[in-house]
Amino acid sequence: MTKPPFKKTLGTLRKLHQAEPNKRVWLCFQDEARFGLKPTYRRVWAPIGQRPTAPSRARYEWSYVFASVHPETGTTHALILPVANTKAMQLYLDDFAASLPTDVIALLVLDGATWHRSPKLTVPDNLRLVFLPPYTPELNPAEHLWPLLREVTANQTFADIDALELRLAERCVWLTKHSDTVSSSTNFRGYQTSAYA
Repeated sequence: MTKPPFKKTLGTLRKLHQAEPNKRVWLCFQDEARFGLKPTYRRVWAPIGQRPTAPSRARYEWSYVFASVHPETGTTHALILPVANTKAMQLYLDDFAASLPTDVIALLVLDGATWHRSPKLTVPDNLRLVFLPPYTPELNPAEHLWPLLREVTANQTFADIDALELRLAERCVWLTKHSDTVSSSTNFRGYQTSAYA
């Protein structure tokens, strides 16, 4: 059996299963990413001898996508916010907790960002927070959501931040409807909750 690479999470999973035998425990991972009006570029196919072109219009406005994933099922939850701080994180936690089925407790694994560890955060009753070791983004399956989102914003410009947010929102909805795609990108390293029941 493959184990998560950090013992604290494994121990917390077992304790949750024992303490809440009538609840399902989901091992979820959370992250946030910045998207802005400054274009991002990706490689594209072009006929031999022709140089591909992409529009460029650098402006410096940003939005942040807060997202979490349950790798086993490919279930995602995202919120697009104008800032990344403690208040935004509280909004996200409350919204995510409200979206969970009533018989689920989520063990939410996060990185060490200051707004994740703030004492001002009030963690909802159906969430438990666990933190990744420092400097280990490779352990966070939520990091694999960003290429799926950036596909729809690369090599193009947007009239304003609202247009960008609309495109991101459409893609977030698409991800909720394509859980197989999400799960194939994020379900790795033996993060199956059922193995620790």
